[in-house]
Amino acid sequence: MNMKNYDYLPLDKYDIRILAAMQKDNTRTHQTLGEAVHLSSSQVGRRIQRLQEAGLIAKHVALLNPSLLGLNVTAISYVTLARHGTREGDQFEESVAHIPAVLECLAVTGECDYILKIVASDLTALAESVLKPLTHMAGVASVRSNIVLKRIKSSTELPLDNLGNVAYA
Repeated sequence: MNMKNYDYLPLDKYDIRILAAMQKDNTRTHQTLGEAVHLSSSQVGRRIQRLQEAGLIAKHVALLNPSLLGLNVTAISYVTLARHGTREGDQFEESVAHIPAVLECLAVTGECDYILKIVASDLTALAESVLKPLTHMAGVASVRSNIVLKRIKSSTELPLDNLGNVAYA
């Protein structure tokens, strides 16, 4: 296994198999995980606890279906600040962190300063509850948005193949 980037926490093939299996279905019991990765349930439990304590498993969540919750519009917005190196960037980040419809805010290099992933019930809600407030934030020079027409791929599973040549469970 290639451990060059993971010297702080050695991962063996069982750890990687557990992580891969948990990314697919985190509701499995230790017993069923153990059967899948060929370990006892107590060994699986100890390994999961170690992976959590190390921060590799950040949290356990339920992934909800946005359209079944009436959140039918997804937008990707590109935000450019008027100036760099000022408090406005910090203020923008703090403000965006408090907008529930903003699922992700990424500081990036390139043609814009931030990329936001936003969900809303419809275009009016998107414009009124998110885009309008964004354009009025101090230091924001421009906001460009694209509406997602079709989701081709959406995943929360991280690739684990960089951890070595291990057959996943």
